Amino acid sequence: MVSIEEIELREGLYYTKSHEWCRLEDDVATVGITDYAAKVMTDIVYVEAPEVEDVVTQGEPCGTIESVKAAEDIYSPLSGRVVEVNSEVLDSPEVLNSAPYDNWIFRIKISNRKELTSLMSREEYCEYLK
Repeated sequence: MVSIEEIELREGLYYTKSHEWCRLEDDVATVGITDYAAKVMTDIVYVEAPEVEDVVTQGEPCGTIESVKAAEDIYSPLSGRVVEVNSEVLDSPEVLNSAPYDNWIFRIKISNRKELTSLMSREEYCEYLK
């Protein structure tokens, strides 16, 4: 079990109950997995991300992360169109273990800013983890 004291949470990000984070710049959201997800999964060995131009829907699976322990879906935190995928993470998924906030998985041009209200702040996510 991972204790809340061991988890890094960053300001300025939105968080999901399925342990993804996103950072919004204009209408483009950068998406990755949280430190909690990385610590629980341990030893990430494979990432399957959506492809550029794919349309993703908030709360729906759009990729997969595999570790030596388990495979988990990646859920899109917001709806929109994928505009970029981080090939460095696809080629070296283990970077998510040590620096999940510095290594994003994909970026989407969001289609509905109102969806942001269903995401959690740093403080709300911290409470959710307790």
